[in-house]
Amino acid sequence: MKVLMVLTSHDTLGNTGKKTGFWIEELAAPYYVFKNAGAEITLASPKGGRPPLDPKSNEPDFQTDDTRRFEADATAMATLGNTVKLADVSHDDYDIVFYPGGHGPLWDLTEDRNSVALLESAYAAGKVVALVCHAPGVLRDVKAPDGTPLVAGKKVTGFTNSEEAGVGLTDVVPYLVEDVLKEKGGLYSAGDDWGIYVVAEGKLITGQNPASSKETAILALATLAQNPK
Repeated sequence: MKVLMVLTSHDTLGNTGKKTGFWIEELAAPYYVFKNAGAEITLASPKGGRPPLDPKSNEPDFQTDDTRRFEADATAMATLGNTVKLADVSHDDYDIVFYPGGHGPLWDLTEDRNSVALLESAYAAGKVVALVCHAPGVLRDVKAPDGTPLVAGKKVTGFTNSEEAGVGLTDVVPYLVEDVLKEKGGLYSAGDDWGIYVVAEGKLITGQNPASSKETAILALATLAQNPK
């Protein structure tokens, strides 16, 4: 089993002067779900190399057993420091394509043509496609094989408007994940703010927030087991 995890290369939080990037829990928790299942994991990003970590995600209040394990894992950290360029990967090589969130993807992965092409081709080929927290927003411009928005008529979730308001970034982000998924025709639903909530629509799996990242990966594995190629 091979898993591709796609991270952001964007490190600037709008015009706030603050840094952003990927959210460490949303990488670390799924990483070990896949690792423990025996998967071969590849990390990719638009620019390749070491992607930017959202510094807030590494504050003590947001650290978890998985994030501490990841940062003490020399192999994992070496892989993170040398992500492959998104332009150089193909869905053909993977069983699962997984997008961790963080605010960074809202700026680069949403509009990155390689990301859009990867998601479109992976879905069309029947791969399991899973995205968590802000990452479901990168489906904004992704089309289904018939040319309609990929999320149209499909059950999806992602970071809620109220969660975005809770972190004070409603007016900073380029768009709100919940709004975009609804605008594109997604059958959006959510659980309690900051609680675990994951939905599946066939092989499209989405999770609401950082707390949902582990369960998103678990459901991705279960979906693959039920529907292997």
